[in-house]
Amino acid sequence: MKRLSFVLLFSCIALLSMAQAKYVFFFIGDGMGPHQVLSTEMYLAELEGKIGRKSLLMTTFPYSGQVATFSANSGITDSAASGTCLASGKKTNNGMIGQTPDGTPAISVAARLKEQGWGVGIMTSVTIDHATPSSHYAHTPSRNNYYIIGTQLAESGFDFFGGSGFDQPQDKNNPAAPNLYDLCEQKGYVLAGGYADAKSKIGAQKMLLVPAEYLTDRSRHAGALPYAIDRKEGDLSLPEIVKVAIAQLSTHDQFFMMAEGGKIDYASHANDGGTVLREVLDFDNAIRVAYDFYMQHPDETLIVVTADHETGGMALGNSDYTLNLKVLAEQKCSSDLLSDQLSALQKEAGKHLTWEQVKEVISKNTGLYTVVEISKEEDQLLQAAFEQMMQHQGVEKSLYKDINALASKALALLNQKSRLGWTSKGHTASAVPVFAIGVGAERFTGWHDNSEIAPLIYEATQSH
Repeated sequence: MKRLSFVLLFSCIALLSMAQAKYVFFFIGDGMGPHQVLSTEMYLAELEGKIGRKSLLMTTFPYSGQVATFSANSGITDSAASGTCLASGKKTNNGMIGQTPDGTPAISVAARLKEQGWGVGIMTSVTIDHATPSSHYAHTPSRNNYYIIGTQLAESGFDFFGGSGFDQPQDKNNPAAPNLYDLCEQKGYVLAGGYADAKSKIGAQKMLLVPAEYLTDRSRHAGALPYAIDRKEGDLSLPEIVKVAIAQLSTHDQFFMMAEGGKIDYASHANDGGTVLREVLDFDNAIRVAYDFYMQHPDETLIVVTADHETGGMALGNSDYTLNLKVLAEQKCSSDLLSDQLSALQKEAGKHLTWEQVKEVISKNTGLYTVVEISKEEDQLLQAAFEQMMQHQGVEKSLYKDINALASKALALLNQKSRLGWTSKGHTASAVPVFAIGVGAERFTGWHDNSEIAPLIYEATQSH
């Protein structure tokens, strides 16, 4: 009887491993290393007065592991090389999209499944021609070939795209070339401007979803979607894009979608801890939308969550043996928005701007001086940055935006109070997490190279 039980058990495991995933969700948290995840969970626990973790949805998935991220030519990858590898399983050089180092096309899982008749959707919280999303549909030696990447999007035939728009909707080298939004329409894409408009157009053969302002002015360079911490009513979000994508792709018998939480990376480049935590939470909310679908189709759905690399070298702990992450709840806007507010205040008041006026803006948006006490030396540091600002000298460089140095120093001080630390304003070689649930999820346990993720996903989609 005991032997029979073991036979039945292993037979059940074998049957599970033979199952085929019909609906695949591939979530990529750009820049999301293990500490971006853990700090968010420990922050949530602190808000409830506890020491420890309050689990995100992704970390409750039954299978997990770690992923090495180096590229073909560097121990520290960029998003182009890592995006290409996660999309296709092929290592490439930093800066290259959908190609191996010798220029051979690296065919993505998305493209392979599209050829097999699957519905395919690619979405992101940044521009749809950015490195990670474009790795699934484009092939070019440089991630900066934005217009070329956009034309390849239109030619891809994929069923759904969603994001903040195109970085370069007009060809700078050829003014007579078609606008990318117009080209997408010519290729059969229905253009949707925002969440409400997209919901009214679900069922179109192919859809491109972007914020409405980029369809009103089709030549306009697109920035990323607003940070979750800065979001206003009516702003498009990644969870909304995923909702529309599921409704749009559910007309297919099988579908694959990749969704990128791109602004975890942006905030980590800026070493903006409070904004990072909100981006991870927002990314987890997008995963929850897919999880709700999984709960309706548990025997046919696979969800895989990972990252392309870690950004910022985030560390939990920077002085004594304590954390104080809950003070980041006092942060009310991103470093980008705080910088813009200070710059606007300076422009309005000019040389008559006072430290007390600036201090009020800082306190309102960070809790410094009110909820969060600062020392005399820390106050002097901020006032020195104010004097630099008044002399139009106070700017700190970040990858995606130059930040007013006073805004940067104020949030760095809040990070210090929370006990968050940073080693870099760029990428690191840290391993990143992978979490999985559903059909074939057991493949993602243990230690992996990023070149293994795409083949494992594809394997889960094929009949055995």
